[in-house]
Amino acid sequence: MKEYKLFIDGEWTPSSTGTVLDDINPATGEVYARIHQASDQDLERAVAAAYRAREAWGGTLANQRETIILKAADILEQRIPEVADVLMDEAGSVFGKAMFEASFVVNLLRSAAGECRRIVGETIPSDSPGVFSMSVRRPLGVIAGIAPFNFPFLLATKKVALALAAGNTFVLKPATYTPVTGLKIAEIFEAAGLPKGVLNVVPVQGSVLGNRFIADPRIRMITFTGSTEIGKQLAADAGKYLKRITLELGGKSPLIVLRDADLDYAVRAAAFGIFLHQGQVCMANSRLIVEAPVFDAFCAKLVAKVGGYQVGDPHDPHTVIGPLIDRKQCSVLDRHVRDAVAKGARLLTGGKNDGAFYQPTILADVTPEMAVFREETFGPAVSVIRAENSEHALALANDSCYGLSAAVITNDLQKAFDLSLRLESGMVHVNDCTLLDEPHVPFGGVKDSGFGREGGHHSMDEMTELKWITVQLGQRQFPF
Repeated sequence: MKEYKLFIDGEWTPSSTGTVLDDINPATGEVYARIHQASDQDLERAVAAAYRAREAWGGTLANQRETIILKAADILEQRIPEVADVLMDEAGSVFGKAMFEASFVVNLLRSAAGECRRIVGETIPSDSPGVFSMSVRRPLGVIAGIAPFNFPFLLATKKVALALAAGNTFVLKPATYTPVTGLKIAEIFEAAGLPKGVLNVVPVQGSVLGNRFIADPRIRMITFTGSTEIGKQLAADAGKYLKRITLELGGKSPLIVLRDADLDYAVRAAAFGIFLHQGQVCMANSRLIVEAPVFDAFCAKLVAKVGGYQVGDPHDPHTVIGPLIDRKQCSVLDRHVRDAVAKGARLLTGGKNDGAFYQPTILADVTPEMAVFREETFGPAVSVIRAENSEHALALANDSCYGLSAAVITNDLQKAFDLSLRLESGMVHVNDCTLLDEPHVPFGGVKDSGFGREGGHHSMDEMTELKWITVQLGQRQFPF
């Protein structure tokens, strides 16, 4: 049984209180690893280390930061199978998703390395004589990140790599369910030669963490990916301290299928967009809004498509549906299914589980009065909603407190652009599903899906301070 320690100030160190907890494999229910848990004292050491390292790291040349991040990418490229195994065993990721996630991060790191040279300001025309006016971007200092369990390697590394590229130091709290994945990030950057204190990784229970990151004045920014409920609380607490924060929260993302769509393609897109990683994806298209003339045909094709999905061992390359991260989540799916059926929805397939494995589930004729229409299910269940026309589809799509991702499948370019502009969503994809990400794009949502953007130079803007500097050429004439 492997035991993992904390990574603080460049050293692998045990918990100061000796607290070590089991890390559970969701597919088997067995202990996968033993994880040291940070105490309040350990958190103080991690923040202090990042604070000490901030000036030296912030003062490194762009090419020096670039070199380390590129080396991390090269090291990861050789360790993709190892990281994928961790994702399968710890996060319940199926083989294809695990390999994709690990490989994606290689490109993410290389993209982040390129951003080191793109932290730019501008010259500004001045209304005052003899004044040279400019803006520059400077690192914030210490940034703290809280990562989710569903894409734990990708989303945590995105926060870390872009913060480091901008010249910041970092304290990472991995998700409670996936601490090893976060500690792998520390291993890779340590091997790449990252100076001590620049990155610290501290698995910690929420009761111990409390609002330490928010309240600590040494931490200049919080970047959080997780539930809307926790995100709202963090935002409220951050406001008390005028703490900068970015939030990537929940979603109930709509995919609109118009009557002129290629239904076979629409079904493939919709199925991938909800059943990847058992639906445990914030931008999963959990609401399929289909125009009435093609509604029944779409539903029949979707049921046939899903009927061929293999549910089971994540290590089997043929498996499509693996385990939920915690079998307790099955009760949420059961509640949504029962409520929808009681209010008139049709259960076309699924609605059952075997331990943490929930069968892919399709509910048809879902309406806004049903809990599954509005609440995030975070599992392999999808609602198919009948729309009278494209305007009705738009109204149904926007009838949500969430606004992370959306998609439209149609061959009508006019309607595609019109709907894209009017959908209340941070991201819209035409003729695709709602699941799409690239290292350099402005990833993020609106409404209860959060605010701020992650990716490429958008992260550079979020993770740096914009400063105005002027130089007076000659002497300024003062009125008194």
